[in-house]
Amino acid sequence: MSDDVIVVGGGVIGLTTAIVLAESGRRVRVWCGTRPQESTSAVAGGLWWPYRIEPETRVGAWSLASLRVYEELARRPEESGVRLVGGLHAGARLDGLGPWAAHVAGLRESPEGVAAVLPLIDMPTYLRGLERRLTAAGTTIEVRRVERLPDAPLVVNCSGLGARDLVPDPQVRPVRGQLVVVENPGVREWYTSTEERGGETTYFFPQPYGLLLGGTAQEGDWNLAPDPATAERIIARCARIHPKIADAPVRAHRVGLRPARDPGVRVEREVTARGGVLVHNYGHGGAGVTVAWGCAEEAAALAAPPSG
Repeated sequence: MSDDVIVVGGGVIGLTTAIVLAESGRRVRVWCGTRPQESTSAVAGGLWWPYRIEPETRVGAWSLASLRVYEELARRPEESGVRLVGGLHAGARLDGLGPWAAHVAGLRESPEGVAAVLPLIDMPTYLRGLERRLTAAGTTIEVRRVERLPDAPLVVNCSGLGARDLVPDPQVRPVRGQLVVVENPGVREWYTSTEERGGETTYFFPQPYGLLLGGTAQEGDWNLAPDPATAERIIARCARIHPKIADAPVRAHRVGLRPARDPGVRVEREVTARGGVLVHNYGHGGAGVTVAWGCAEEAAALAAPPSG
């Protein structure tokens, strides 16, 4: 049927794209190797901000489209997992941001950096909400081993890091992120630092399940096992900003592999050798949440049949 679509990928990009397609009247199936709660997206810090993502000329529009959706979802934080929370990007300057920054209300520069009130997303809760929304739209999520892109009339490839083998696209690579969840000692605002040394960064996000501490940005590292020494350094860096973090009990360790791509995000339509349509939507690096709705709308438009 011309309205049938298979979306490959069950992370935030795949689920968001599937929602846009399903709510436009398409019959959608989602194929994914693991449940969304086990995806890289479930590990993400969840702060809206165009971070480690290209191409710059397209990221602004995708990010702002997504921001408007999150601002609306933040009206129902317990249900959606989206809250508007204040914080500081230490070391950032307004003139160092892209044109998109002029459309973000409330950004202000201080001697310490750029302060803002931004969407902060509890990813496990948010992903469950996306699954409920898909179910309401009649979409099925099928957990299955996907060794090749399906040979079907219309496929949307949101396979993230899996695109390296499925497309295949050797320009896709992992950027390893390690985080620590501690009991929140009273931190109410998020914090990030622009400084990065040896693939190590500093940030913390107050989430309902605890205070999420980070992190790392290790290029080309496929290791999913938490490293105890790395965790100790993460805690120490965050404690230099907020000393009470040093004594906060550790609740969990997390590792995720950001699906980066050297030229940046690929949102593109191609016609297969058998005349099918394959729409790609992958390569979002560490900012999949930030651009998810903007990229989903563009991918869905590319999946639409030609008018006339």
